[in-house]
Amino acid sequence: MNRAAEAIAASAYSRATAGDTSPPSTIGRHKRYSPTELGEFDRAAALLPGGALGGNQLAADAKFVFARAQGARFWDTSGNEYVDYCLGSGAMLLGHAHQSIQRAVTEQVAKGTHYFAYLNEPALELAEIVARHVPCVEKMRFTVSGSEATFHAMRLSRGFTGREKIIKFEGAYHGHHDYAQISTTPKRESNFPEGVPDTAGIPRGARDTMLIARYNDLDCVRQLARQHKDDLAAIIVEPIQRIIQPQPGFLEGLREIATEFDCVLIFDEVVTGWRLALGGAQEHFGVMPDLSTFGKVLGGGLPVGGVGGRADIMDLCDPTNKGQEGFVYQNGTLNGNPLGMAAAVATLRELEKPGTYERLFERGETLRQGLRAILTRRGIDAVIVGYGPMWHLLFGAPGEPRDYRDIQRADGKKLTAFDTELIRQGFFALPGNRRFVSLAHTDKDFEDSFAAFDAACRKL
Repeated sequence: MNRAAEAIAASAYSRATAGDTSPPSTIGRHKRYSPTELGEFDRAAALLPGGALGGNQLAADAKFVFARAQGARFWDTSGNEYVDYCLGSGAMLLGHAHQSIQRAVTEQVAKGTHYFAYLNEPALELAEIVARHVPCVEKMRFTVSGSEATFHAMRLSRGFTGREKIIKFEGAYHGHHDYAQISTTPKRESNFPEGVPDTAGIPRGARDTMLIARYNDLDCVRQLARQHKDDLAAIIVEPIQRIIQPQPGFLEGLREIATEFDCVLIFDEVVTGWRLALGGAQEHFGVMPDLSTFGKVLGGGLPVGGVGGRADIMDLCDPTNKGQEGFVYQNGTLNGNPLGMAAAVATLRELEKPGTYERLFERGETLRQGLRAILTRRGIDAVIVGYGPMWHLLFGAPGEPRDYRDIQRADGKKLTAFDTELIRQGFFALPGNRRFVSLAHTDKDFEDSFAAFDAACRKL
């Protein structure tokens, strides 16, 4: 850490070991509900499956309805305030309601909000910025989400190689489509290479094309590649899998295996893209994939994704070849939507500013140091793990995990209960999931977070 970070961390230690660690009265749920919010819960229960918009739902005494957000904080419709470490599942790297993004989107609204998937100026500008920074990107296509991006990367790999099978890693998340929803959160351990479907409704054919390997285990990957070499289209990997760091040589080894067996190496950089460096994890770790997928950070809070890489692979979706053998269809009504493109350009312009990533990594380490000090003072058997601006909390774990099974050995029930109490205290992290730090998090945000974290520890 630099000197500024050391000073902030020292302040965090002092606060954690002092007696004054009660959260500010305005922070957190604390059973404060307005009639408006209670009515909104009833409306949601009547209209939405489980009263939710997606695959996650909070405990009854911790759930809320978002009203507004600014910087690293948000407020619910009862007026309760929270410090945010979910950040739109990691999308808000600049923080909420960033002025540059607001300005870019407002200016674009006046010019038009949707043109269909034809050329527009902000899309061209964004493609140039991405290609300039991301090492593997010679050409790219935009999508509306990271899930679409990984789906198209797999389709391109199959079209390019003429093969069907794809190696993914146990515990890796690549979106919500059928090919991705295999062994992402298996309740029982995968029988390598056979995967475990994460949801009902996945056809057997989709399951059979996915081969499951253990992250950080090159011997396992090489054995699968050798066994299925005549039908192996690609290896897809999160360079940092959720919160599991690659062991030295692991990503390099995947590159070697993909080259040896003439298959496509896909880096799913939906999370690591622009979070570790302007060129993503491939720049940070110095390993070149054939294709990369993007999302989250790229849109700055708007629905933007993308897939890019080698020109000879990407050119398979050239629409002038439609109807010819080998053509790969890639399209979407909102692909390259000008509002999302404008927001993405504004986001990357901010990230290009000098010192951005030094500050981002310092923010992440400062938070981890402060939380570790509180756990130590309270004598709680838990570890704070993570890398750069990403972090996680594991109960009963010896240290940094090497694979998904290490995470499964930790006490997940205790983590969910603790995370729920954190929300009540005004510290928002998606229960049981990885959490993030943004460029908007201030020392004051950290001070309030340490107080809330300590209060949750006392409850525990």
